[in-house]
Amino acid sequence: MGSRPPGRSKGAPANRKASSWQTTNEREGEEEEAHAVGKMKLALEIHPNALAYSMTTLGAGMMNSVFNFYYVKLFLNRYRISEVAFHQAQVVFMIWNAINDPLFGYIQDNSKLPCCSRRQFSILYGAPLYALAFLLPWFPWRHYEEGDWLSGLHLIIALCAFDGLLTFVLLAQCALFAEISTRHESRLQLIKYNQVATLIGSTSVLFCGLISDNMENFAYFQAFAVLIAALATACMYYTGKYSTSQYEQRGIPAENADRGNGDRALSWSSVISLTKQIMTEKNFVFFVTMNFFQVFHLAFCNNFMMIFADNLIPKDVLSSSLRSIMYGAGFICPQCLVLLSHASLKKFGYYRIILFSFYFEGVAAAVMFVLGPGHYHLLAFYLTTNMVIVQASFSLFNLPLADIVDADLIKHKRRSPLSSMVFGTNALFTKPAQSLAPMLVVTILNQFGYENLNNEVAQPDPSLFLGLHDAMFYLVCLVPLCIAVVQILTWTPFSIQNSHMTAAH
Repeated sequence: MGSRPPGRSKGAPANRKASSWQTTNEREGEEEEAHAVGKMKLALEIHPNALAYSMTTLGAGMMNSVFNFYYVKLFLNRYRISEVAFHQAQVVFMIWNAINDPLFGYIQDNSKLPCCSRRQFSILYGAPLYALAFLLPWFPWRHYEEGDWLSGLHLIIALCAFDGLLTFVLLAQCALFAEISTRHESRLQLIKYNQVATLIGSTSVLFCGLISDNMENFAYFQAFAVLIAALATACMYYTGKYSTSQYEQRGIPAENADRGNGDRALSWSSVISLTKQIMTEKNFVFFVTMNFFQVFHLAFCNNFMMIFADNLIPKDVLSSSLRSIMYGAGFICPQCLVLLSHASLKKFGYYRIILFSFYFEGVAAAVMFVLGPGHYHLLAFYLTTNMVIVQASFSLFNLPLADIVDADLIKHKRRSPLSSMVFGTNALFTKPAQSLAPMLVVTILNQFGYENLNNEVAQPDPSLFLGLHDAMFYLVCLVPLCIAVVQILTWTPFSIQNSHMTAAH
């Protein structure tokens, strides 16, 4: 009689278990919610070091986009430089372009002067000179007659000064990329910030085109160039003041300070020795070969997209404002594409993404060649898309180079990475492509009468322009197709393919 009913005796513990299970679930739910909120806050948080690093990209992006897009057309069409003087300038530029990268790389890795040895100081002190060099081509030294020798000298000085200061500043920034962190996640974060900065910076081409009517209103163009130079200097000043590397964060002296005990003297023998060590890496050779053709393709797009579009697409098909948007899209969309592919980079890694871009470029070029030049809107879309893909894939190239720096550090058991020398040696072999592309294209175009296109005295035979337009169309299709084939063959053997997976584990 005194016993508890069966239902009651089992029910009490069951209720307690249910209550305990419910409490546990609530706690887990709260923890998950807190974790999600934390992740959201983290995502919205601005990383100060990544922001500081990317400010140089913003400043350089504004200047480089305008410089590369307009200087060829400026000297060919407005200053009417002769073909001989143009080639002479490009040859001098090619030699200087190849020499200054490894030279500055070695100096920055080994010098005891703070303005060279500290990455931030190199950017800080180099920025104003870099901006002044950017302004050099836009202000003629006198009224140039056709074939004026002074326009040739002007081009030589403008190209060499701009590239020299660009190299000094951006080589320091590239080295800073490898030294901020060795973690794949952190490097992807830098790439993400970098792409946002490049996206904003690349709008300079769009606004420059709209404000100056694609350089038709030259006074407006000059005023806009001065504004860009001032803004770029301010941006790079921010990097110089507020960015830090992992070695500084850990309290380790910079790599050059480590070498301050005299074990590495600033000599040609050490330059040759270190360069030989870098160049014997198979992955470095594969990357440099592929990168040479990428730089060639990029220069081809940047320097001649406007010239090709102006001649192959009638003005009644695309208005001036639409052309400005099209040219701007060629610089803006690559950054959007890289930002959108951030998840794919984490999942597949840069190796597969870059390889896919080569296949895409090759197929697109083949399809356009088969369709022919008469599809004007499709041709405009192809020109823009090709430039977007080339620029977007090129934006990822710091990732394989940083992995090569890490591999070199481990293999040779260095005390600190030879970041600047790796980036500089890469540039030694790839930068000449920036000159070879315009030299080759201008030579081909002039064979079909391009130099007579803006001749105010002689009236050229209209039938010549048919051959010129055909030559332009073949260049537009066959150059990307051939480059894509070579790049697929040279990039496939690159063995550092899964650094994104290694970092995750």
